[in-house]
Amino acid sequence: MFLDVVDLRDFYSSDLGRVIRPILSDHFRKIWPSVSGDRLAGLGFATPYLAPFRDEADRTLALMPAAQGAVNWPAGGPSASALVCDDMLPLPDASIDRLLIVHALEMANDPAELLKEAWRVLSPGGRVLAVVPNRRGLWARVDTSPFGYGRPFSRGQITKLLRETSFSPTAWDEALYVMPVPRRHFMHASARWEAIGSRLWPAFAGVILVEAAKHLHQGVPVIRRVRSPAIRPVLLPSPAGLPSPHRTGPVA
Repeated sequence: MFLDVVDLRDFYSSDLGRVIRPILSDHFRKIWPSVSGDRLAGLGFATPYLAPFRDEADRTLALMPAAQGAVNWPAGGPSASALVCDDMLPLPDASIDRLLIVHALEMANDPAELLKEAWRVLSPGGRVLAVVPNRRGLWARVDTSPFGYGRPFSRGQITKLLRETSFSPTAWDEALYVMPVPRRHFMHASARWEAIGSRLWPAFAGVILVEAAKHLHQGVPVIRRVRSPAIRPVLLPSPAGLPSPHRTGPVA
């Protein structure tokens, strides 16, 4: 179940939200160093992370699920946000090049349907970049952030989900080793926690980031067919007084 958009907005306005926002933004930029000329969309509540890409991309959209609610984005100028069904996006086929998924996969009633819809709207060779709570991490076990809600994933689970929906993982990353508590002595040392955690306990990161490419062709299961032997016709003897089917002359 999706969190309310007001709760998400309030979290990113809090001290803890202001700490994790630049951390995740740096990881997104590391995976996507350039989106120049691309058509970019964010699905879920991705607006805190779309701003750095907005001036670089050809166009940028914020798609917010109806169960979550929507807010106007950006704050100034024409709105680029829309209220959508996460499994029925109001976009044509192959209409965007990159899709950033934040606070969506773990909240969706059917994450596979969400990814199938993402596949539909992505252009050939398009990329999706998703961040999900790590099943092993501490952030999935406490409700002080949005990453403590919904369905956490392991690497194996998210890989299986992507492959079932015709995506192939191309890049992985982990983030959020800082403690998920709004205490200043933890938040002030967030950079140190991230550096230490990535070296000493990478498997216990708070979130998993994965980039995946759209598959244009999908394998078809092979069905083995057993051929039955050819049936040869058997000629029946002609009844008395009737011509044989192979005779051409008159009846004697």
